[in-house]
Amino acid sequence: MPSVLFVCLGNICRSPLAEAALRAEAERLRLDLIVESAGTGDWHIGAPPDPRARAVAARHGIDISGYQARQVTRADFTRFTHIVALDHDNLSSLRRMAPASAVAELSLLLDHVPGREGQAVADPWFGEAAGFDVTWAEVTAAASGLAARLRAR
Repeated sequence: MPSVLFVCLGNICRSPLAEAALRAEAERLRLDLIVESAGTGDWHIGAPPDPRARAVAARHGIDISGYQARQVTRADFTRFTHIVALDHDNLSSLRRMAPASAVAELSLLLDHVPGREGQAVADPWFGEAAGFDVTWAEVTAAASGLAARLRAR
């Protein structure tokens, strides 16, 4: 079964939204997937998603209040088939920490949106709540593309 880990820096904004978007898309498509999210940093371990992330997900009918931030581990590289970074810095960190035994395919999330390959998902952390709407739009478009790709396999 395919398994996807979304990774951003703190695991309280972008990656939990990506997790929620892919879970929703997989459910819609009746696609069996394991989906989680994590951060490369350890600042927010155990914390719920940012209130603005929870709010944007709720506006789309998804409750992410039970999600808890965690940090990426070396074991994730053999546990997941796909590890998807939300930006270039986190992708670089993942490449550095990947063990020789890694099986996970690494990519950027927007690589799964035609015409957006190589781009980073907007980081809404330092901005206003409206930035979370932009992030939601990006992660849902990418979740749709990624789910279609996984379904085709």
